[in-house]
Amino acid sequence: MSPAFLPSPLARGLAALSLTLLAAGCAQLPPAPPPGPQRQATPPQLAQAGQVGLAPEQLNRLLNQPLYRMKPAELSPYLAWLQLAEPDLRRRIAALARQNIGQPYELYLLGEFPFESYDGQPLFNLEKSDCVVFAEHVYAMALSASWEEFFWMLQRLRYRDGVIGVATRNHYTEADWNPANRWLLQDITAELGGPRAQAYTQRIDRQAFLRKQFKIERAIPVQQFEDRFIRKEDVAAIEAQLQDGDFVNVISGRDGGYWASHVGLIVTGADGRRQLLHSAEPAVREESLQDFIARMNERDARQAGQNKPALAGFKFLRLNERPEVPPMAPQPRPARPAALTAALAN
Repeated sequence: MSPAFLPSPLARGLAALSLTLLAAGCAQLPPAPPPGPQRQATPPQLAQAGQVGLAPEQLNRLLNQPLYRMKPAELSPYLAWLQLAEPDLRRRIAALARQNIGQPYELYLLGEFPFESYDGQPLFNLEKSDCVVFAEHVYAMALSASWEEFFWMLQRLRYRDGVIGVATRNHYTEADWNPANRWLLQDITAELGGPRAQAYTQRIDRQAFLRKQFKIERAIPVQQFEDRFIRKEDVAAIEAQLQDGDFVNVISGRDGGYWASHVGLIVTGADGRRQLLHSAEPAVREESLQDFIARMNERDARQAGQNKPALAGFKFLRLNERPEVPPMAPQPRPARPAALTAALAN
């Protein structure tokens, strides 16, 4: 492993501190889902488990344990084993995503605590997810071979240049998250949609957003962001071209404006249909793209006249063949209050 991919000492410290805080205050988990057919490791899988220090009984137990019920100490060797057992990144993403089906949903789940206190939510929580957290966790796990690497990778995905902070978090899906993670995914919406891809514009005012949501001031100019999406009516014509691990932005609209209101991952069903695997109320689930569209159309029909956003279409981002993870920028030392600095100087 290249030194650029190793977790920083600060990341290790934050992981340990976050784990302590979560262990002290986490809520009781919901009842376990009904057990399905028990998976048994094959002889090659058992041999690979031995290479990373997993005993046969441990591997068989973890194969049948949802990710959201694993502890960090269990997840770490499991990720190392999965790197050996499933070397194809796309299939590894699909396997991890499916092993998290049933994970409880909670909106606005994560923040920067204990690194910052603007958002009191912790930096990680394996037990629950919202749509973005689910996708970030799956991608970070698929790219990692240990708990430490997973935690490091998670911050690389979530924050601009990996610098933890509410002001550097990738808040806007199209204008922040997608461009910041071009090393992992490329937007293929215009390529798939061709002349039918619909253009839209967003006015991104990060300064106003941070002031309203977190009461902090940052001098950030307003951005006019141009983008494209594929209308829901046109998705059936292109969905056969989608691949496991593709990142889906669900585009909603109201009063002529459009934005990404939800995200998920593409996986291929046993029948070859393209499925949307995503975290939504009440839990992570897998459903076909066409079933999702039909369900949203029914919801929008019920909400007609209520001035609520309706499903408009989708954006699709394709995994790079061999993603090269950029190094994480050094974490800056927090500035001291000016009054304290002056007092210490006297």
